[in-house]
Amino acid sequence: MCLPRNVRRVPYAAMPDTPSLRSGFDAPRLIPGRPLRILLADDDRDATLSLGTLLRLEGYEVRHVYDGDAAIAAVREFEPDLVLVDIGMPKLSGYDVARHIRERYGKSGPVLVALTGWKQASDRILATLAGFDHHVAKPYDPGRLLELVRSITPAK
Repeated sequence: MCLPRNVRRVPYAAMPDTPSLRSGFDAPRLIPGRPLRILLADDDRDATLSLGTLLRLEGYEVRHVYDGDAAIAAVREFEPDLVLVDIGMPKLSGYDVARHIRERYGKSGPVLVALTGWKQASDRILATLAGFDHHVAKPYDPGRLLELVRSITPAK
């Protein structure tokens, strides 16, 4: 693939092969025959729209919001199976969003994935404590992210 002269290729940071952090939570309430519902919550509109397009092309039902308050409202209204949340968002952080979802829905809530540039070991621990099931560091490999999403999709 040829890139313009002023664009350089930057390798993706590999997502570590870590087992699911989801322990003690029930499986999401997936409805056979209905596409997986995915909520994207990130203040980076371009990245959110791009990821949303990729997920729609894979057959998923996708909605996106751009701040923490909107994420909480969308979870109530849209009832997603999976929520991909940036940690550093306006109004409420991704940690606050995850805590709110876990407090409200408990074990039967959606699968929560922190999709964030915050990638220190302490960030992973904080994500787990807030209620996230997975932590994916940006920049991420879209193929690896799709593998994670597909692992949540019910068998057809």
